[in-house]
Amino acid sequence: MQAAYLTGHGGNEVVAIGERPMPPRGRGDVLVRLHAATLNRVDLYMRDSGAGITHSLPQVMGVDGAGVVEAVDDDEPLLRPGMRVVLYPGVTCGRCEFCRRGEGVLCTTMKLLGEHRDGTFAQYVSLPAANALPIPDTLDYAQAAALGVNHLTAWRMLVGKARLQPWETVLIFGIGGGVSLAGLQIARLIGARVIVTSRDEGKLERALQLGADAAVNSAREDVARRVLALTDGRGVDVVLENVGAAAWPAALKSLVRGGRLVTCGATSGDQPGADLRRVFIRQLQIFGSTLGDLREFHDLLAVCARGQLVPQIESRWPLAELHGALNRLEAGEQFGKMALEIP
Repeated sequence: MQAAYLTGHGGNEVVAIGERPMPPRGRGDVLVRLHAATLNRVDLYMRDSGAGITHSLPQVMGVDGAGVVEAVDDDEPLLRPGMRVVLYPGVTCGRCEFCRRGEGVLCTTMKLLGEHRDGTFAQYVSLPAANALPIPDTLDYAQAAALGVNHLTAWRMLVGKARLQPWETVLIFGIGGGVSLAGLQIARLIGARVIVTSRDEGKLERALQLGADAAVNSAREDVARRVLALTDGRGVDVVLENVGAAAWPAALKSLVRGGRLVTCGATSGDQPGADLRRVFIRQLQIFGSTLGDLREFHDLLAVCARGQLVPQIESRWPLAELHGALNRLEAGEQFGKMALEIP
């Protein structure tokens, strides 16, 4: 089969596009013929070093994906050949204490596609049948694939962790990135007021067109001061943050007393000043979050099936042009998801 795979670590020179063996399908697995995948920051991380993530080379890239069931066990109750499916990217053990209590996202041995095992930048992938969910008729393959990482992550952050309410205000850093843009869509779906930040004026304008209530240019303005002005000195109820050290001080200063900060990334560094005095005096709540579980994925898909949410696909790239897509992602030029179309 055709696939994009890592032969080492470095730049695009270690990203090969060519033939790889077909993945074997075991009992209880589903073989999926992929039609689309989307790019995520972790694809760059795995290319650059993959440090701290157990993996072996060569390895097929790609975390999320969507396609058609090619083969499945005859007694599989929910899937059948030809069914359109989107993939849940985390393969769990089903036996650890967290899996047993229904929190598979905390599984002690979870293996993620494109990180710990072969991923979705390929014509075929094999994984447990429970990881393949029907695609709503409202979505095409690229839109469905986009749900598996960014939208599921943002859903858990805002719905599962922060429990954002319609009467509240949320501040979202780095609009234009996948999780941040998904957060804007979900926050608007909830009915909350949304303030977004970016260093790019064009991205701020597009976010306002998509329903953001206010935008702050973090290259020209003091974010916390501007947010306090926009909230009459009160601060926001929730901060969605995936930037890391560069945004952390402003994120804490922007919160109302008792406010909630939920974080899922550290692209600018993972060792910010803790500002503990502010945290305990103002009784701030800080949540770490990553991905989501299967129950949350089902909830997200139900919202999409009702036509209430459609991921923003900003560009579609042939698998053969993956190097160019990675360059665009690395430069931070995208607004929304970049999709790979699998031949």
